Amino acid sequence: MHRLRFLLVLVVSACTAGGFIAVDDWSPSSPELRDSALTFQQVSRSVGAAAQKVCQRETRGQNCDFGILIDTDPFAEPNAFQTLDKDGRPFIIFTQEMVKSTQNADEMAFVMGHEAAHHILGHIARQVKNAKEGARIFGELAEAQGEDAAGIERAQKLGAEVGVQSYTKEFELEADRMGTLITYSAGYNPLVGMAYFSRIPDPGDRFLASHPPNAKRIEVVLETAAQLGLTR
Repeated sequence: MHRLRFLLVLVVSACTAGGFIAVDDWSPSSPELRDSALTFQQVSRSVGAAAQKVCQRETRGQNCDFGILIDTDPFAEPNAFQTLDKDGRPFIIFTQEMVKSTQNADEMAFVMGHEAAHHILGHIARQVKNAKEGARIFGELAEAQGEDAAGIERAQKLGAEVGVQSYTKEFELEADRMGTLITYSAGYNPLVGMAYFSRIPDPGDRFLASHPPNAKRIEVVLETAAQLGLTR
């Protein structure tokens, strides 16, 4: 739901690794999180199964064995993101603060479905390609202008960043569409889940902003939900 870790590949095991723990093994000591943890575990099983079915239907030869992990860092900011391990298995990672920030199972499912959609839609691979292309173009321009090696390297880094950001808004909207379908397929209400948008900062329509305006995202969810026969 927050910035997708496009270029990050985590080496994770089936249970724990580097500060992450499988959701079914998560047993927080905080009373505030205990009830949320039980709900989150239930949501993870339902959404994971729904996402796997959508992934198998919509892709060919792609790893659809989703793993759901919790970041054990108690100070990590609210965040959820999708990444891959070294073998290409998709993982969805929530920080504990992210779990706390959701107000019900529908919101948990909506965020999780959104992150699963990023994998099904191949966004990591597409962003890596965009980054490489941006770095190549900016590097060639810098070289043509007579920049030295350091200048070319700076241009390549800038180009990679621009390449990564160029289609991020479109990717987020694509994930909102498919995430709405996954949420519904898992037995949750995406119209309730999208209320999460009302509590996060609106990025507006700034150049290179990583997410589209919240109003646009809500519009996409409403359109997709209507196609599923859901109305407010």
